Amino acid sequence: MSGSDTPLLVIDTSYGSTVGLPGREPCIETDSRSHVERLQVNIAKVMDQAGLSADELRTIVVGLGPAPFTGLRVGIVTAKALAFATGVRLLGQDILEPQARYAYRRFKQQDQDHTRLLVLAVNDARRRQLYYRLFDDFGDVEGPARPLTEMSIDYPAAICEKITAIAEERRSPDQDPVTVVVSGHGSGRYADQWERLNKQSDIRVVLDEGFFLEDRIDGTSLMAACACRRAQQGLIDPVEPLYLRRPDVSVPNPLKHVAVQS
Repeated sequence: MSGSDTPLLVIDTSYGSTVGLPGREPCIETDSRSHVERLQVNIAKVMDQAGLSADELRTIVVGLGPAPFTGLRVGIVTAKALAFATGVRLLGQDILEPQARYAYRRFKQQDQDHTRLLVLAVNDARRRQLYYRLFDDFGDVEGPARPLTEMSIDYPAAICEKITAIAEERRSPDQDPVTVVVSGHGSGRYADQWERLNKQSDIRVVLDEGFFLEDRIDGTSLMAACACRRAQQGLIDPVEPLYLRRPDVSVPNPLKHVAVQS
């Protein structure tokens, strides 16, 4: 992050809520029934602990999801209102890119295997589905993200089929095995699917249930760094929720005209 980016506030409600200033302990709420209600309280708390007023902020980074709509929308609306009131720069950041970087870093710290590495970043979408995006080997954690798929939502079995096809295409010429790290909220719920993928193909699957924002100080710093890096590259995302699921309510068909006989 450049000096013009700080002080910087991170707000995310993609899973529970996280509010924090990079380099300082964030406020994290995991109770889905109360995290939205405490959002403004926690913003005031982290600002007060840092000795900052709202008009001293320079940038707000808000999580865009993908995530279930209601809680996600509250975080985005709050960030927009705060940015409007203070005139600071507002940046949106999806959570799947920092999740993938986080998982890649953790894997490289624990395993020096030189197989081809892919990272599947996920978030729980409920209804037995996952939000997901597959990333290529970052090579350099600070380098540009190389997504192999668009952000999407699907059932784990269907995601496994797509991973298998892509992994086969990315297999190295010497036929070294491909390792896929599956990481994020909801990954552990479908361990049986990843295990089946492990058994039915040559793909080695590593499950990482850690969520990057639960890494507290490092998590908010990672999210801020991703958003600022994208902004420096001119990749400014619309600050709108990434819901990805089709609306449950559809527009009704027009009423039929019934001829009335006199």
